[in-house]
Amino acid sequence: MTHDLIKRTYQHKNHIVDSFTKKYNIHELVYFEEYDRAIDAIKREKQLKNWHREWKINLIRSTNPCMKDLYKEYIL
Repeated sequence: MTHDLIKRTYQHKNHIVDSFTKKYNIHELVYFEEYDRAIDAIKREKQLKNWHREWKINLIRSTNPCMKDLYKEYIL
């Protein structure tokens, strides 16, 4: 969860923070959800963490079938 998706994505793309993305060299933003309340975002994040990998991939492909990096589109 973040309040600034552009900043957080930039940090991950440039390995500025020690995280899962740095450890596994993940640097593309292929999916995100927006919420008005932090509590709702945290609840959803916890829910997704319990999902199987296949379910997560299907969710991503439902809105981004080509799994393209959305970062550049989002910052424009």
